[in-house]
Amino acid sequence: MNKQIPSPQGAAKVETPVPAGVNAAGFGSDVVAETLRDLQIPYVALNPGASYRGLHDSLVNYLGNERPKMLLCLHEESAVAIAQGYAKVTGRAMGAIVHSNVGLMHATMAIFNAWCDRMPVVVLGATGPVDADKRRPWIDWIHTARDQGALVRGYVKWDDQPASPAAAREALIRATNIANALPQGPVYVNLDAEMQEAKLAEPLPPIDVSRYRPRIAAAPDPQAVTEAAERLRMAKRPVILAGRASRRRDAWDARVALAEALNARVLTDLKIGASFPTDHPLHVGAPGMLLPDADGLAALAAADVILSLDWVELGGALKAAKSNANVISASLDQNIHNGWSMDHQALPPVDLLIAADPDEAAIALSRAIGAPARPAVLPVAARAMTKPAESERLQVEHLAYAVRQAVGTREVSLTHLPLSWNGAWWPFRDPLDFLGSDGGGGVGGGPGISVGAALALKGSGRLPVAICGDGDYLMGVTALWTAAHYRIPLLMVIANNRSFFNDELHQERVARMRNRPVENRWIGQRMSDPDIDLAAMARAQGAEAFGPVRTGEELAAALKAAIEAVEGGAVAVVDVRVEPGYAPSMTAVMTRKSD
Repeated sequence: MNKQIPSPQGAAKVETPVPAGVNAAGFGSDVVAETLRDLQIPYVALNPGASYRGLHDSLVNYLGNERPKMLLCLHEESAVAIAQGYAKVTGRAMGAIVHSNVGLMHATMAIFNAWCDRMPVVVLGATGPVDADKRRPWIDWIHTARDQGALVRGYVKWDDQPASPAAAREALIRATNIANALPQGPVYVNLDAEMQEAKLAEPLPPIDVSRYRPRIAAAPDPQAVTEAAERLRMAKRPVILAGRASRRRDAWDARVALAEALNARVLTDLKIGASFPTDHPLHVGAPGMLLPDADGLAALAAADVILSLDWVELGGALKAAKSNANVISASLDQNIHNGWSMDHQALPPVDLLIAADPDEAAIALSRAIGAPARPAVLPVAARAMTKPAESERLQVEHLAYAVRQAVGTREVSLTHLPLSWNGAWWPFRDPLDFLGSDGGGGVGGGPGISVGAALALKGSGRLPVAICGDGDYLMGVTALWTAAHYRIPLLMVIANNRSFFNDELHQERVARMRNRPVENRWIGQRMSDPDIDLAAMARAQGAEAFGPVRTGEELAAALKAAIEAVEGGAVAVVDVRVEPGYAPSMTAVMTRKSD
């Protein structure tokens, strides 16, 4: 594991079971639990349910609630979101367990987020008993489905419903391999309740799990790398689209060294985690959530060669820039497209495809170009943020400036950002500085993802900071209970504009298209009369909470106290009342009459 990505830290010494004295698998679910341990799954986030009561018992009384350790959640959506956030930091899958068909239905949005984010999660479910003769009246019948995996098959990489303990062991090994292989993504294994609870007729023959988990290399084709390097050398105006990337420092350094060797302009965006230093002289424009900003589009339009390192929406960016450049694409994403969801985006023109891990492609290209092993070091002064103009009411920009001032020189990982964020406000200079968006645009993912990321960062010395919109927070707030219960430090700052403001802009757009009053855009969108006490909701989850704050002075004081609480091991939430508004580039995209 890269030294910058911390090893999983144990949760607090809570929920330690009374020793059961069990030292050999005796039931089908014991085999499942044992396999999770052998696969080195560190945690399973779950909301309990009778369909997997056998597995629950095995995790507690057979394994002693260690490796994997349970993380109790108050909603299945939070369980999967926590696993997604954990993967954003570590690059590896942890587990999530959801109850029968109803729990899976609760979890579907979070599974879709992980799918679009290309993050590995091993989701376990349960059904049945499949044998109708073994079902309890009513409840077992409504919680049994003939093809439960069909609920998520369009947005998982693989699913299975094994019928025996031996088949379950094989399914879990296969599922974990598939989830962690590039392109990464969630998988689903559905366990028959009867299989879990049945006694083993005889012990399963032991296996060495490592023999069934060969290292899967996704190295680039040397000939394609040579050809790409030659095109890049000959380019007069090269542009690099630094897209999906791991948190590996060596790959980060390779991207920077490659850009410097080519004098290539570089674009990044906020849909994915930090992939290039955004205050580097070669970085163009500010990273955003939708299309590149005007500077970025101009650089793409002027480019003669474009290197896409798994850019999320390559076709859309090229179309918007009206680019005629020669396009080199390093990606494996085409291997996961299945047609159910349109997350594959527009089909881009590609003149040379390097079908490989984009990290490995960047490293290989950097070597082929002859770039130095380490990139140049930038002056620290480039990190400064201009203090925003004073205003009677706080804007999101004031919030951003205040948080930057409050954290000072601490190493920070931004675990989530709202749509109203301007990428110019906070430079990213390390792979762990920013962990990306929720992936699928599913509102409510931010809190759970941030808890999972904070779990993975625990003990790393980094301060996890989530900046969430109020709508996102309200839908996922109960994830904070899990963080408080397991002593997972996290700072969450709420940009509380008291509106589902994204949809206000959509209503404004429709009104403009139809020549109707834009003044009515707020109806059915604003969350006021009564105002919602976001701080009280945080306290109800066991977090320390501050606010609502309405002035810069109040904000500075609240952030200082909140950071002190987090550094003491707590979860802290700051409710900041801000005026609705997006960055100009985002507003322009949202409110234009036509494309």
